[in-house]
Amino acid sequence: MMTKTKTKVALSEKETSLVDVLWNLYALQSDNVKEAFRIRIYTTDSVENEDDTTKRQQEMVKESFTNAYNDLVSGKVKHDARKLFAN
Repeated sequence: MMTKTKTKVALSEKETSLVDVLWNLYALQSDNVKEAFRIRIYTTDSVENEDDTTKRQQEMVKESFTNAYNDLVSGKVKHDARKLFAN
């Protein structure tokens, strides 16, 4: 059973950075909330990494098609590639 406690954070009249405010907000949270926050950060990181991987793969496919097209146009390819996929 969780009990509600009120905690006051004193902010001085000096300029406070956003990072300090966010850290204080994080520090005041329960362990469950902190853990959920950590999981969310790691999930976001992996999604960004997947986006980078997807972009790299798309670039590789684009480069491969560009090279194949250039080979076809320059006459390096002598066969009709459409026949490779015919039934």
